[in-house]
Amino acid sequence: MTDSGTGGMGLSDVLIQVEKAAPVDAVAAVTRRVGAHLGALWVSFLVADMSGRALVRLSYDPIGAVSEGRQQDRDVAMMLPFDGGPQEQALRTQNVLIEESDGVFVVRAPVTQRGETIGLLEVALPTAPPQAAVHAVSQAAHTLAFVIIANRRHTDLFEWGQRTTPFTLAAEIQRRLLPPAFTCEADSFTLAAWLEPAANIGGDTFDYSLARDLLHLSITDAVGHGVQSALTATLCVGSLRNTRRRGGTLLDQAEAANDALLDNAPNGSTFATGLLGRLDLNTGILAVVNAGHPVPLLIRDAIARPVALPANRPFGVLRHRAYRECEIVLRPGDRLVLVTDGMLERGAAEIDLPARLRDLSGLHAREVVRVLSDLVLEVSGPVLPDDACLLVLDWHGRHGDTRDTDAGADSHRASTPITQ
Repeated sequence: MTDSGTGGMGLSDVLIQVEKAAPVDAVAAVTRRVGAHLGALWVSFLVADMSGRALVRLSYDPIGAVSEGRQQDRDVAMMLPFDGGPQEQALRTQNVLIEESDGVFVVRAPVTQRGETIGLLEVALPTAPPQAAVHAVSQAAHTLAFVIIANRRHTDLFEWGQRTTPFTLAAEIQRRLLPPAFTCEADSFTLAAWLEPAANIGGDTFDYSLARDLLHLSITDAVGHGVQSALTATLCVGSLRNTRRRGGTLLDQAEAANDALLDNAPNGSTFATGLLGRLDLNTGILAVVNAGHPVPLLIRDAIARPVALPANRPFGVLRHRAYRECEIVLRPGDRLVLVTDGMLERGAAEIDLPARLRDLSGLHAREVVRVLSDLVLEVSGPVLPDDACLLVLDWHGRHGDTRDTDAGADSHRASTPITQ
């Protein structure tokens, strides 16, 4: 990594400065140096809100005299809802954008890692920036992604900033069941998932894990609502992960989840539906176990159709009845969409999901889950009667070392936002 890519510091210097700083000051340790190196008027970091519909400007006032925004101790979080402007455009398109106003040039660079949009870096400059300066801001933003990922393990600051709506206890439990990143880009696939609403209810989950030549994924829906549903989901997801990490097959995972709910069910009886998948990245063959869950949709050649799968019992229902596994053979260009029943029932049933998926075929998977979540809220909200969860998997093929990235994202897969 060059000096220009880290605001005038080599990579080892960046790591030293970040390690010297407290976790809550790790971002400032980078942005201060970037600002000084580029002669910036000001530098700002905005973290992506958990709703996916806003950015949050995080700042620190050592005096504590703050009149706007949420405040915790002397940290301030100012919510900036998406309005189609340059901040949203930079994040959605994964492009560095420059805006000039009254002689001030603001460079906005997405803070991204493997396609996961963590936030936005803004640098205000007194003169039009040369390409080298724009590149330096872009690389500094990419560096910030790793700094945030490493330091948010040690502090609640970033998650506090992202939570513009208070979480219920059920949502707090459920949040811990989700993977740390909702998007993953690799050479052979792109995956993105979302859960709506983020701050309450409980029960729906998604998960994924990337091995050397395999992608493990799942989507589950625990019966009921609230804390009891979140506890059922905890048993289900915890069992699936434990069995997977011990080297168990899909059938082993299904059996273990079934036994976990039968043996430890809150209130003595509960169940969960789910789809478990294991994708062979060399062949594109997806092994699947369907535990009483809605079938996925496959978009191929601009046609969206449900995939017929043999039905197994949900997890937590009956012992000693074998689960069955089947295969879905993916072709490059295919998009597979997994959903929970919150995407299909009640008001959400008004959405023609196959038709909408065809309309969204040109968008990055990260944008697809956002648009569909917005549609569910539009027809069923603002308060949903049930969770709505979806996972989108795009299969590209070419497993190996073919990933083409620029500052944390594959620019060839990024999309321009659409107007609904």
